Amino acid sequence: MNEAKIIDKPKVHSQIESKSAEIGFSMPSDIYVVTLLKTLITSKPKSNILELGTGIGLSLSWMIDGLDSESRLTTVDNNSELIKIANEFFGTDSRVEIVCQDGSEWIKNYKGDNFDLVFADAWPGKYSETDEIYELIRVGGFYVIDDMQSQSNWPDGHQENVDKLIEYLEKREDFSLTKMNWSTGVIIMTKKY
Repeated sequence: MNEAKIIDKPKVHSQIESKSAEIGFSMPSDIYVVTLLKTLITSKPKSNILELGTGIGLSLSWMIDGLDSESRLTTVDNNSELIKIANEFFGTDSRVEIVCQDGSEWIKNYKGDNFDLVFADAWPGKYSETDEIYELIRVGGFYVIDDMQSQSNWPDGHQENVDKLIEYLEKREDFSLTKMNWSTGVIIMTKKY
């Protein structure tokens, strides 16, 4: 399967790709990961979704495409320039809350409803504040992370962070876990209790 066969791209997908090229943003989510997110979100009607690491909004566009009219999605990033761009694309969607804040602080201070799906695409919620984020997932809810296979843009020593995280996740008994040797390396967990 190649990218050219993916025909149900969000309407703003090409505009976001153009904006990424314009500003030199080189860390968009993999196309296969974002289609997976859309599919998982579609399985959760009337849901509450969280994305940690908005970036320029490419994954966000797919996640929004999976939302029904009664769902809501919060996305958090600490980069004000990227949040401004995401607001230009999605700021008028009443189902979406775009937050410019340090993810660690946001997680620690969040007091709202638990989430049906969390996509952790930033350090907070993936490598830090993990116990806090797992507590915020509903039973039956998904936790999704990518970039679990070695990437060319990783800093020295990052493989050790990934290895430690995977070892930790495999020991958690409150989640069912699937490791996928696919795309950039994906882990999907579902909360059991």
